[in-house]
Amino acid sequence: MLVAPVLIVVGLVTVGVFASIRILKQYERGVQFRLGKVKGGARGPGMILIMPLVDRVHRVSLRIVTMPIQSQGIITKDNVSVDVSAVAYFRVKDSVRSVVAIENVNEAISQIAQTTLRAVVGRHTLDETLSETDKINQDIRAILDVQTEEWGIEVTVVELKDIQLPETMKRAMARQAEAEREKRAKIIAAQGEALAAGELAHASDVMMAHPLALQLRNLQSLVEIGVDKNTTVVFPAPLMSTIQELTAFLSRESTSATARDVPPQPRNGEVTVTAPTADPMTSAP
Repeated sequence: MLVAPVLIVVGLVTVGVFASIRILKQYERGVQFRLGKVKGGARGPGMILIMPLVDRVHRVSLRIVTMPIQSQGIITKDNVSVDVSAVAYFRVKDSVRSVVAIENVNEAISQIAQTTLRAVVGRHTLDETLSETDKINQDIRAILDVQTEEWGIEVTVVELKDIQLPETMKRAMARQAEAEREKRAKIIAAQGEALAAGELAHASDVMMAHPLALQLRNLQSLVEIGVDKNTTVVFPAPLMSTIQELTAFLSRESTSATARDVPPQPRNGEVTVTAPTADPMTSAP
């Protein structure tokens, strides 16, 4: 008769022992509530013992949580409408406060991250939003850290994931980029022309100081022309000196022709008699 009560007692003790054991993983911590009150700090990892029907254990994960921030329609400081999405990484730093201070950590961080994203991006122009993403990420993270510190949450990283621009703005930026590239190309071409002009000026100074260098350059030009097996032979000559020589030659010829056409003037007291020229056809006997 005593066997049945003993077995019942042993069974109850066994069930109570198993009910009082909780096993927490390496990345988990347990917040123990005894009759509704927090008992001590966070417990774990490993095996912990509680009082059945009196204690409750709330498990908290310490791993980093990845939370995407939904795309937000934002008007920048220069009145451009953009859609910005981001991603936030956070982890629980204080297990007790993350359970006691806030009801739903993930939902709370999601909402405050969206409002913070709109507020921070709205204080920047479009160019700053596209070029200073690191600064915007740091500003958002700093604001979230202040807000979530009392919840026992630490925001580790915030990154802007995507920035969607209107189609008209995309076309305007494409035209701006094309104009910028054309400007750079013209500047580079002008710099090249300036350098080439300087080198040509230096070369002309050298040739003026050494006339033989110009003749050697002319011979080199003939060699380059002869590579293509042309039948036309070009003799380069200095243009200005050739023009001067041609002008001097024409002047001399003109002076000589004028001197032949003008008759000699008689001297004072002299009479110039011009004999008629006989026609050879009529002067024959």
